[in-house]
Amino acid sequence: MPPGALPSAKTGDFSFATSGEFYPASDSKVSHIHVKKPKGKPMSQRTARANARKSAIRAKVEHPFAMLKGPMKLFIRTIGIKRAEAAITFAAMAYNMKRWVWLNGRTASA
Repeated sequence: MPPGALPSAKTGDFSFATSGEFYPASDSKVSHIHVKKPKGKPMSQRTARANARKSAIRAKVEHPFAMLKGPMKLFIRTIGIKRAEAAITFAAMAYNMKRWVWLNGRTASA
């Protein structure tokens, strides 16, 4: 595998790491995918804590994406990565403004 082929923050669509993950020993890359427990053995506390930290991050990140794809109906259908990035950026800005209005309305009434 050529150097620099892997992103610095490895992510995936699945909750658990697969056997296809490859990290060279010399790189300081860290997997951000859950680790399964060994078959027939209990999960170690260290692995459980690491999975819990990853779940906490995932929970904070998934809510905005669910909002963008659900009620805001975000569907990227553009030619080129720059246009797709622009569409996602504008959708995220709209989400942030919507959230700010909601939070501002909650604190103003008190």
